[in-house]
Amino acid sequence: MKKPVLVVMAAGMGSRYGGLKQIDPIDGEGHIIMDFSIYDAVRAGFEKVIFIIKRENEADFRAAIGDRLEKHIQVAYVYQELDRLPEGFAVPEGRVKPWGTGHAVLSCREELDGPFAVINADDYYGRHAFRMAYDFLANQEDIPGAYRFMMVGYQVENTLTENGHVARGVCSVDEEGNLADIHERTRIEKKGDGAAYTEDEGKTWVPLPKGSIVSMNMWGFTRGFLKELEDRFAGFLEENLKKNPLKCEYFLPFVVDELLKEGKASVKVLSSADKWYGVTYKEDKPVVMAAVQRLKEEGVYPQKLWETE
Repeated sequence: MKKPVLVVMAAGMGSRYGGLKQIDPIDGEGHIIMDFSIYDAVRAGFEKVIFIIKRENEADFRAAIGDRLEKHIQVAYVYQELDRLPEGFAVPEGRVKPWGTGHAVLSCREELDGPFAVINADDYYGRHAFRMAYDFLANQEDIPGAYRFMMVGYQVENTLTENGHVARGVCSVDEEGNLADIHERTRIEKKGDGAAYTEDEGKTWVPLPKGSIVSMNMWGFTRGFLKELEDRFAGFLEENLKKNPLKCEYFLPFVVDELLKEGKASVKVLSSADKWYGVTYKEDKPVVMAAVQRLKEEGVYPQKLWETE
């Protein structure tokens, strides 16, 4: 059985942050958030990482993290390119936004031949999440029509920023711990001790109960999921280019939800009580830096992650 591979989605534009946040250091040693994710992944057993990047960012990306990681884990790069579309489709005039997480993962088709975990480049997930993901994926067979996937779920209150809104997949989990459905909410904000989302630019808000499980885009799939992504992309474009040609996105949760509704997959929700950290906005950076230093002081991480630094 093939060993699980880690896929890191790092092609996002970082528009709310105002820069290439994926390679912005978060400690005095020059580590970026991805350093901690890869460090945790290596400890969990992952031996290969695939970075999904923009071609024009490759030199900066290699300098910031890729080159030094090659001593510790096999590194591959793929490019999420706007014009990589199914036959018969073209990039709408004026479109600069990437096509979303589903399209990003499709960029890895030639590099993946077994199970894989997917994470965002700019989110801190906690070491327990990587161990759960690796252990689950190492024991899964690829059975079309009866896929077994996994998702690491977080409590919504542990995933918010004080500095604006976030996008999360809000999940329902059944009695057996499997994902029942997932709804992408693109604007969730902290409201007092809880959270709420809006779908009408803030005119009305829907509260999310404390403890609600949300997706931070940490998924685990067998290779068959790539075919599902590919087979459904043209239909997504056909429907959504008419509605929102410049900003529609092909999200991973959309495809997962379709497979659940069709009875073709089940998704085990592996719950994490860890607090998420991420730099969605520039104002988040001091909070993340302080959190990283606490984790080092508590012995979760060494001051320098990689021995060769």
